Amino acid sequence: MSDDRQAGCDRRALIKAAGAGGAALASSSLAAKAAGARHRHAIVGTGHRARIYQDAIWGAHKDRNELVAICDTNPGRLAFTARRAARAGAAAPRVFLAGAFDDMIGQTRPETIIVTTSDSFHDDYIVRALDAGCNVITEKPMTTTAAKAQRILDAVKRNGRHVRVAFNYRYTPPRTQVKELLMEGAIGDVLSVDFHWLLDTTHGADYFRRWHSRKEISGGLMVHKATHHFDLVNWWLSAVPETVTAVGKREFYTPQMARRLGLQSHHERCRTCPEKEKCSFFLDIAADPSLKALYLDNEVYDGYFRDRCVWRPEISIEDTMNVIVGYDTGATLSYSLNACNAWEGYQIAFNGTRGRLEHSIVEKTYVAGGDMEQGGTDAERIRTRLYPLRGAARDIVPRTGTGGHGGGDDVMLADLFGPPSPDAAGRVADERSGCNSMLIGAAANRCFETGGPVRIADMVAGLARPELPPMPTRRQPVPMPPRATRV
Repeated sequence: MSDDRQAGCDRRALIKAAGAGGAALASSSLAAKAAGARHRHAIVGTGHRARIYQDAIWGAHKDRNELVAICDTNPGRLAFTARRAARAGAAAPRVFLAGAFDDMIGQTRPETIIVTTSDSFHDDYIVRALDAGCNVITEKPMTTTAAKAQRILDAVKRNGRHVRVAFNYRYTPPRTQVKELLMEGAIGDVLSVDFHWLLDTTHGADYFRRWHSRKEISGGLMVHKATHHFDLVNWWLSAVPETVTAVGKREFYTPQMARRLGLQSHHERCRTCPEKEKCSFFLDIAADPSLKALYLDNEVYDGYFRDRCVWRPEISIEDTMNVIVGYDTGATLSYSLNACNAWEGYQIAFNGTRGRLEHSIVEKTYVAGGDMEQGGTDAERIRTRLYPLRGAARDIVPRTGTGGHGGGDDVMLADLFGPPSPDAAGRVADERSGCNSMLIGAAANRCFETGGPVRIADMVAGLARPELPPMPTRRQPVPMPPRATRV
């Protein structure tokens, strides 16, 4: 969907998690696949995140899947997607404007709706798709506020279906490897986590140009971006968040910083900026074929500018955030997110009863939607190191992957669109995991406003614990470490 306003679960997740009605639907779907029929998908929202699903359905997974319809508020972007289908050699999906979403479902009979709209509109399409009898896959974050999350939870209960949330970071090979080390008890049960995520001034700045800079649409970086990170920790620990305390501020992407950097003022957008030669944050969307085709060529339909000034005063999201999370396992998380840093990536340390596990990745910087790899990594910039209590540290040779998000995109897409396969790491995420991750961010936003702590249980009702792999617990015996060597 247009980025200023921009839906069922895969068969394995459905069989595992759904009730009797949902399981019956999954079984009939599998039977149809055995008979040669392809799974019917429709996509609502045709911005840049939709492309990975389009390409998977038209490419590696075309034998099992087809895209029967697309829906968006922007007719230019719908036409662009139709042209992409033709270039891929795929049948043209039927095209519907957003106001005809329900008609799209009735006329094209998709089994699954894939939601890739702007974040604050996810809940509307998820709920309508569930109520229409469809399965749903949604981009992260699942939604942006507790009230919207409650709508989704109520629709799930009402329809007996689950929502698949596309957390591609779970599927990145080195992150799956970290999960397996923790499951194996490499450091015993986890007592605390220190997690620092850095966005540089290329990728990080890009959030302040787009619709993401409006908290009422994106939920701010605590929801739109950090939902990835909170989900990773929830999944790594197989734990559920209970309490949140947070502080946040916007101190870099401001009119004052523009003047400190030698500019006269902020302006409306890069394309018409009178100081573009002086500003190193200038983005030329006409020079990037993908950005031009997706956004610049389609401004005439909705007036959405993809290259807004990062220094504008009306930006309503933070660029510097710190969060403390308490979990039902007793573990605590200390987390920071900074969107104006010198490099892109993260550092995390797990402190356990048997030692410490450190893990870090330096990511390749990028501009979302541009002609460059999204969230890529280099193998030599991935590091995992294990420190046993009173023992010699050792480096763990990291698993690596290729493609978007460190190889995670292709693995996730195979899980979504390919045949069912075993997964001991439990990477499939449904609406319960989607809620737990975004509610940490929503709670942090509430902390920014009130200055006080927030209990997750006070935000929504009826949120069950997700199915997560077993981990070492505080009830298990811990081996006595070796005697300390005298220095």
